[in-house]
Amino acid sequence: MDFQSVLVAALLALTLIHGLRLLAKRSSNGKKLPPGPFPFPVFGNLHLLGNKPHVSISRLAGKYGPVMTLKLGMINTVVISSPAMAKEALQKQDLAFSTRLPPDAFRANNHCQFSVVWLPVASKWRALRKIMNTNIFSVNKLDTNEQLRAKKIQELIVYCQKNSEVGEAVDIGRAAFRTTLNLLSNTIFSKDLTDPYSDSAKEFRDLVWNMMLEAGKPNLVDYFPFLEKFDPQGIRRQMSGYFTKMFDLFQDLIDERLEERKVKGNRSDDVLDSLLNISQERPEEIDRTHILRMLMDLFAAGTDTSSSTLEWAMTELLKNPEVMAKVQVELADVIGKGKLLHESDVTHLPYLQCVIKETFRIHPPVSMIQRKVDHEVNLCGYTIPKDSQILINVWAIGRDPKIWENPLVFNPERFWNLEMDFKGQDFELIPFGVGRRICPRLSMAVRTIPVMLGSLVNSFKWKLEGDIAPKDLDMEEKFGFTMAKGCPLRAIPISF
Repeated sequence: MDFQSVLVAALLALTLIHGLRLLAKRSSNGKKLPPGPFPFPVFGNLHLLGNKPHVSISRLAGKYGPVMTLKLGMINTVVISSPAMAKEALQKQDLAFSTRLPPDAFRANNHCQFSVVWLPVASKWRALRKIMNTNIFSVNKLDTNEQLRAKKIQELIVYCQKNSEVGEAVDIGRAAFRTTLNLLSNTIFSKDLTDPYSDSAKEFRDLVWNMMLEAGKPNLVDYFPFLEKFDPQGIRRQMSGYFTKMFDLFQDLIDERLEERKVKGNRSDDVLDSLLNISQERPEEIDRTHILRMLMDLFAAGTDTSSSTLEWAMTELLKNPEVMAKVQVELADVIGKGKLLHESDVTHLPYLQCVIKETFRIHPPVSMIQRKVDHEVNLCGYTIPKDSQILINVWAIGRDPKIWENPLVFNPERFWNLEMDFKGQDFELIPFGVGRRICPRLSMAVRTIPVMLGSLVNSFKWKLEGDIAPKDLDMEEKFGFTMAKGCPLRAIPISF
């Protein structure tokens, strides 16, 4: 018998033994594990993920059901793919499913030990989350900064107008990123971090996207934790370089502010002042390290997800001219053609709101919500073993034909008479998550994205660069930690 035959025989034997052990485990103590594909020795079901895991996992759920077990290397993973099961886990048993399992990439620079995104739900997490909600995302703070947001959106329209005058296309994602970046940086630092008339945001945008891309890569360490000290793919090392660049930028801004405060005294003009004041008065709640990590979370996650959502919304409107026309008619009727939107206008624009909801349904900013159970949990009769990774496939829920009619069709009218929102109460539409771990930027996104989109659509007619026909528009996703558009959207603004 040659070596290859021996190897095949050994693998078959291992597979048989592994399978018998799994069957015994599944039936032991009367516990019922969720169904799933048979895992091979060592690698489990990793071979089934492909280069778009959210799509592959969605197909597997069609076969094995809304609660499914996958063995990803050494990590037991439970995938939830229905609103009912997501509600059971994230609402009815929210505390049991509230822990997040940080990818190894976010262990770079010990980030997950200080980040409000990755800290476990405990006293430190609660203190930081309260500081963030009170000083950045409270209703009062958002109301106070409304004029600032309006100014930044007006600058976006002026930028597009200059492009319109020379017939030059706008990179929608990049322009939206610059606007979101400056909107956030003015809220926190009272200054722009980029000039809309130069490409000075490119480096920062590339830095953020590269971070999200690196974090979204399949990482052997996440499946085989014993490889952590080796970092075989160099992902953590790469992330460490990105983190260092971000931290250096924020360190300089903090040092600059501290020097100003020596001259002018402690102020409370913006978020950074508020955070520094708290750090001085109650250092046990937040220190400089936590401030740096909070800024990292805000800029990395907030700028990328908002600009990506706006780019997808504009892409769908350009691909579906009849929907674009309906939005423009509504805007012209309610606020007048060519005028900029105010945040108070959005409640009077129901069709625009439907467009936003439909964009979140078919293009959620993050494809899967990730959690972990720290102890054994019973979920609707299934036993979820301790330390299991939990994936709620938001992308699959948004495209499930059992929930949505013609789910691959961009159809805002589906929400017209449907009392459903994306703020964490309706589990058919949870792009920002739900419960205590819901994305804190939700309140700001609700205010900015509709106004940015509506202002762009109401100020110009839009034509795809290169006279591309709407039906030929590239709709490929670029899989990463966030779900960005694969091919940047470039369109020419034409004044009415």
